[in-house]
Amino acid sequence: MRFEAAVLRSCEGRFSVEEVLLHAGPDPDEVLVRIAGCGMCRTDLAVRRPDSRSPLPAVLGHEGAGTVVRTGGPHTGLTTGDHVVLSFDSCGRCPNCQGAAPAYCDSFAELNLFGGRKENAARFTDAAGESLAPRWFGQSSFAEYVLVPARNAVRVDPSLPVELLGPLGCGFLTGAGAVLNSFGAGPGETVAVFGAGAVGLAAIMAARAAGAATVAVDRYPERLVLAERFGAIPLPVTTSDLSDRIRRLTDGGAHYALDTTAAPSLINDALRSLRPTGHLGLVARLHTTLPIQPGALDRGRRLSHICEGDAVPRLLIPRLIGLWQAGRFPFSELIRTYPLSDINEAERDCAAGHVIKPVVLPRERSR
Repeated sequence: MRFEAAVLRSCEGRFSVEEVLLHAGPDPDEVLVRIAGCGMCRTDLAVRRPDSRSPLPAVLGHEGAGTVVRTGGPHTGLTTGDHVVLSFDSCGRCPNCQGAAPAYCDSFAELNLFGGRKENAARFTDAAGESLAPRWFGQSSFAEYVLVPARNAVRVDPSLPVELLGPLGCGFLTGAGAVLNSFGAGPGETVAVFGAGAVGLAAIMAARAAGAATVAVDRYPERLVLAERFGAIPLPVTTSDLSDRIRRLTDGGAHYALDTTAAPSLINDALRSLRPTGHLGLVARLHTTLPIQPGALDRGRRLSHICEGDAVPRLLIPRLIGLWQAGRFPFSELIRTYPLSDINEAERDCAAGHVIKPVVLPRERSR
């Protein structure tokens, strides 16, 4: 089948919206989905880094949502017409997958970052027949259609605006999952969030829903305004004695801190802002050596990397939708939509901090 997709051919080039071809499928464990909307995530843009090992040319996009139009069979558990939110891929067989930790799948990097399943390598091409990377994060959802493993498609209520739900599959899942799963934050506890982008604001909203208090640190005043609206105490990143200020605001230090910036200086500030036995979670990939300042890990403080919010998507996505419907996780306030033809504008706005969560709509045309 032929359809439109946004193709990235080089790390420094623009997205090109063009015709692509899918030559086979779905296999017995797959479903074909017509995409209604796909969020743009910082991980998509990380492909542009010179040290990225993700293969190009590729169709990116891994926060897709839409409607099932064909299945590989009844054992997928899905039927034509189902509305689904798509999340990351996992093998389902390794010890971590079997232990309800699919984000730590033994094949996570291969399936999500480095080209997908090798057996699918020849079935996705551009109009001239040049191969495209088989599947980005099990999806490649900057497109009108995607072929995905049924394992990473989560059925949702068809009465909901499915075009807005895609970011629940990664960015919002990561921030909320860090608070609800990794930290297990609750009433009487405090969370310091460093970086009030999509992941950080999702963490702030989830903390409020869980009854925890939050402090938000960011360099953009408009993002701090949003963080305050969602219940956080705002602190500019330029605040002097940042960690001391957080400890005073949290009566001796935060129970938990979440860093979304990967900035070593802020990571050390986050560690120093914790009370004894506090937990700092990192969600952004480090690109430099992380020096830990003397004393930062004293008194039982700990540091860990959190992948995909430690989430089982089929459990956390419905929970977040329920909180949203109850007015307790207002993620839709962070979204701005763009037609697929304006994907380069969406990327510019995202990189410049002008929008928290761009969502591209493949079925709409340029304004």
